[in-house]
Amino acid sequence: MSTASALNQMIVTSGFEMPNLDFEAVMRHLTETGKRTHQLWLTPDSLAFVARGREYRSEFHLNPSYEIQYSLKGDLNLHYRTPEGKEEIAYVPEGSVLFQPPLVPHSPRFAPDSFQFVIERARLPGEIDRFHWYCPQCDNFLHEESYVVAHYTNDPVGRAYENFYNSEEFRTCDKCGHVLPAPERL
Repeated sequence: MSTASALNQMIVTSGFEMPNLDFEAVMRHLTETGKRTHQLWLTPDSLAFVARGREYRSEFHLNPSYEIQYSLKGDLNLHYRTPEGKEEIAYVPEGSVLFQPPLVPHSPRFAPDSFQFVIERARLPGEIDRFHWYCPQCDNFLHEESYVVAHYTNDPVGRAYENFYNSEEFRTCDKCGHVLPAPERL
């Protein structure tokens, strides 16, 4: 199978398989196509993907699974919220890995030419992923989007962003009146 055809397929294991994946080819594919993610596999108990550039992220994702994030190329600044609600940043340099427990509100941010390899527990039926936005001026909670993520290729992050940024009401802080500007493109 050619590298191009291998990249256009996601591995869904139905028995004993041990996929061998070429990260360089996946990163090149994402760069050349302009896509932001490429799902590598989905099994009953895990999913994995490579993500390119998350410089635009502003929301905090709460998912019911752990995440293992490995910085393939470039550095990751993982913004997260403590149990007290304070925003902190975990720095993950290239070649390093971070384990993130379930339900930690997090916002991975990395340059457009950086890549992360992410492994998560596959979602159980009915589990909900949540996306939270906060006012950049006063840190007031703005909005929540929630999705049942049956399959990651359904792009829950993209759908959450569209819903949020297409609504000025969702982007307007009811505490200080600041309106979070919509990006030029999502």
